[in-house]
Amino acid sequence: MEKIKSFTVDHTKLERGIYISRINGDIITYDLRMRKPNSGALLNNAEIHSTEHILATLLRNGAIRDDVIYFGPMGCQTGFYLLVRDSVPPERVLGEVKKALADASEYSGEMPGASEKECGNYINLSVESAAAVCAEYLGALRSVNGIIDYDAVNAL
Repeated sequence: MEKIKSFTVDHTKLERGIYISRINGDIITYDLRMRKPNSGALLNNAEIHSTEHILATLLRNGAIRDDVIYFGPMGCQTGFYLLVRDSVPPERVLGEVKKALADASEYSGEMPGASEKECGNYINLSVESAAAVCAEYLGALRSVNGIIDYDAVNAL
């Protein structure tokens, strides 16, 4: 089988940050790398699930809502995929991600989608857990002014 693009990235060179993973037609896949790969500091299931509920809701209700295709977790437990139409420039995506992280960091309301009717594992959710993950990641992105393409990572 042919290797998929994400397996051709040298994960030993990746740090926490936001990357362009791939472009398919008019869809750009952003990797929101919240943890350094293979560092042992993985997101646990409750953190992933809770962060997904909050950030997916904020991004799909935010300024780029009509261009967000998908938001969901990476199987390696180091972050999330965000798929956005290319009509939104990467700099704006970065700004909207930072805004959603800031809002999630301060969020203290009810967890979106936290009922048995709305979620397949509704008891495994924590607003506090999501807020902590988002605050930590926002701190890592504070000095980030641009999004790195994975091809540039491999060139390092």
